[in-house]
Amino acid sequence: MKVAVIIPNYNGLRFMDPCMSALSRQTYRDFRVIIVDNGSTDGSKGALKKYEDEGMARVILLPANTGFSGAVNEGITAAISEGAEYIVLLNNDTEAEPDYLLKMVRLMEEPGNEKVGAVSPLMISMNNHTLIDSAGDGYSLCGWAFQRGTGRKVILHKFDHVTDVFSACAGAAMYRAKALSAIASQERHTSRKNGGNGGRDIGESRWFFDPMHFAYLEDVDVSMRMRIAGYKILYTPDSRVYHFGSGTSGSKYNDFKVRLAARNNVWLNYKNMPLLMLLINLPFILLGVIVKQLFFVNRGFGKQYFNGFCEGIKKLPKVHEHKVRFRFKNLGHYVMMELHMITDMFSYLQDLICRKFGPSIKGR
Repeated sequence: MKVAVIIPNYNGLRFMDPCMSALSRQTYRDFRVIIVDNGSTDGSKGALKKYEDEGMARVILLPANTGFSGAVNEGITAAISEGAEYIVLLNNDTEAEPDYLLKMVRLMEEPGNEKVGAVSPLMISMNNHTLIDSAGDGYSLCGWAFQRGTGRKVILHKFDHVTDVFSACAGAAMYRAKALSAIASQERHTSRKNGGNGGRDIGESRWFFDPMHFAYLEDVDVSMRMRIAGYKILYTPDSRVYHFGSGTSGSKYNDFKVRLAARNNVWLNYKNMPLLMLLINLPFILLGVIVKQLFFVNRGFGKQYFNGFCEGIKKLPKVHEHKVRFRFKNLGHYVMMELHMITDMFSYLQDLICRKFGPSIKGR
């Protein structure tokens, strides 16, 4: 088995059959599916066993909701123990095109791509196949993570070629197992509770996605750690997957999602930026916090965003042990990360303007 496809599931039984059906049509066959159920209460636990009984997947049943991070860590650990070279994380509310896996494996194995840590495919809106859901993820100076190209036309030249992106979207990305193992080995593991509701003791086990994040921005955190370690993140439009979006959380904005994203954003910057980089970016980050606070006040989530931000600040001492230690040999990687954040600021503004001013600009 060269590729392991890990599908975390939490009360998403209604999505599983279409997702698995699309995987059954893959032209690339050297892969295995691992479904990790996160303590679902919708009947998933019993229903998912049929995939295991039919030989379609290995099913791991967790007793409680450990968040996206906890679930995929279980899956990644199992996949690496079975010798997988590439790890695909796939949301259950997706349907992949038949050559989805093939195109990403080929890109990973192109000569010179040995230091590619992750590949992000083109994610297309399930409700409108002409619009982009995500062309990889960006991260701006203001501390805003965003989906590149969201809401813009799939046919746009800007998104029709392989390019370096800040982060891979873990809703459908492929990761090199060696890269995940490399960044995991940088972390110090102590017995602790994860950062979400109903957390369980993860003991001294290795982790790849930070369990304190629970959910949201955990994929940007992984991409940052890969970049610091010298890996590249690529986006390819040739590998495609259709995505409903917010299949587990149920909506684009809700109390839980807004609070956790605000909290995790604080941790993301603190953990991955050395002191000088933090100081340089602090004015932009604070401006971003103010703008986001006003944005969520306008949408009725101002209290949730503020509480999440305060929680992030309050728990910084606990997060300190997760902080990536600065090594001078990685200085160039930090510089490249900073430059990427600058260019992503302009990319974010361009996408925002195109969405705001209607179809005539979106289609250009």
